[in-house]
Amino acid sequence: MIEPQAPAPPGSAHPGERLGGTVRSGGCGGPGGVARLPVRQATGRFLVLAGVFVCAACGLVYELELVALATYLMGDSVTQASVVLSVMVFAMGIGSLAAKRLRRHAAAGFGAVEAVLALVGGCSAMALYAVFAWTGDWGGLWADGPRVLLVAFSLATGLLIGAEVPLLMELIQRIRRQDAVGAVADLFAADYVGALVGGLAFPFLLLPFLGQLTGALITGAVNAVVGGALVLGLFRQDLTRRARRLLVVANVCVLAVLASATVLVDDFERAARHALYGSDVRVALRTEVQEVVLTGGRDGRPLSLFLDGRLRISGHDELRHHEALVHPAMTGQHTRVLVLGGGDGLAAREVLRHPGVHRVDLVELDAGLVRLARDDAALSALNRHALDDPRVTVTTVDPFDWLRGAPAAAYDVVVSHLPRPGITRSTKLYSEEFYGLVRRVLAPGGRLVVHTGPVGARPRTFWTVESTLRAAGFRTAPYRAGDRGLILASRTAPLLRLDPSGPHPRTLTDASLASAARAVSSTRIPGLPPSSLVHPRYAR
Repeated sequence: MIEPQAPAPPGSAHPGERLGGTVRSGGCGGPGGVARLPVRQATGRFLVLAGVFVCAACGLVYELELVALATYLMGDSVTQASVVLSVMVFAMGIGSLAAKRLRRHAAAGFGAVEAVLALVGGCSAMALYAVFAWTGDWGGLWADGPRVLLVAFSLATGLLIGAEVPLLMELIQRIRRQDAVGAVADLFAADYVGALVGGLAFPFLLLPFLGQLTGALITGAVNAVVGGALVLGLFRQDLTRRARRLLVVANVCVLAVLASATVLVDDFERAARHALYGSDVRVALRTEVQEVVLTGGRDGRPLSLFLDGRLRISGHDELRHHEALVHPAMTGQHTRVLVLGGGDGLAAREVLRHPGVHRVDLVELDAGLVRLARDDAALSALNRHALDDPRVTVTTVDPFDWLRGAPAAAYDVVVSHLPRPGITRSTKLYSEEFYGLVRRVLAPGGRLVVHTGPVGARPRTFWTVESTLRAAGFRTAPYRAGDRGLILASRTAPLLRLDPSGPHPRTLTDASLASAARAVSSTRIPGLPPSSLVHPRYAR
């Protein structure tokens, strides 16, 4: 918190009290609490506000970096953003109060705070990723280790950012005394504009060009350089010789750590990926939407596809999953088929096995995944080059937006193979409004099949999807493939069976479908409300 201060009358001492005829300067080093600057007051004031601007930009980058990495590692961006921001704002208040004790040594205190903040903020992403990669599967007391570390970094970063404001307020007042309202206005204007620049720089510059880890490290280096230069260059006379030496050594050590980490970040990422995915990582790329990792696919090793750290395709059971996803929905008229998601091409592969398919429209948000499904030899062989089939038209756009402009009654079958609900950006793709749009594009007698993610670990999510489909006007037939939940839906009661005139699946029979339906019915949770855009019901 910033304490309001009345403007000092001309010729009066700095707000230090006059005791027994002696002015207490508050450790400022100059007469009457006025700092001795190597530049003019106006220039010094501008440099302090410029420092506020840069430090605010760095602080917001640290916040956004923690949110982005936590969402990638742990899912559910709403939960992660709420945890990071609420803890950080709370800690900023505590840090601001605690910094009042440092006002007598504002220059040294600010220099120390910036050095520690640069180290903590710059290394936070790498430390969080390391804990997730190497200890994320320990379980036991450490089952929530990454989340504990996320809270710890949010708390530490917030404390340090909160300590900046009162110290900067003291420094800017020591350059030239002014009324508290004017000082606060100037300080907060620089702070808020800096936050704007940092908030825009993170998604448009740092993340796409440097990545999460390198972006955080370079931000920390900028923070350390600006904080150290501001104190050592502008308020040098306010520091004792010992304080100057300690501050120089601290900043050199922080910059050395950050520089070393930046040089080694590629090796670190490779090692972390091997810890997460095993030593058989063959492709690792960051698309505009997500991180895509391919393992195996050569020398007889099964291919696995990970999206944002979550297993999407396992070569051991992908056939069973995709046959169960597609073939029951293809029983009946299936001339025109819409696949929502499925950028890997495997759902389209199963659709194209059915005779009578004239057109398949595939709508996938991630253009990078589509390119990989076409160009990677192992993945394109697995999907049998389905995306290059002349009957398949691929559109890379958000499925929700695409459905809003799609023609009514245009499809006999809709296959929804989207990221599981509970990851916030996909929650709208499992909403009542989304299924209302799907219902509009289905022809009379058309069928929809929905992939919902694991049933055993998330039964409430599975049955919330089923409740949402019924609220949108569908009749449903829930079943499962292994632990993956699937729901067949149509306007009338759907028949969960295979098309006798269609291809013969290698892993699926009418009897196994009936058994899968009975197995999943035992997990039913009755009375769950549907999920909507304004009231999402899916937990993380």
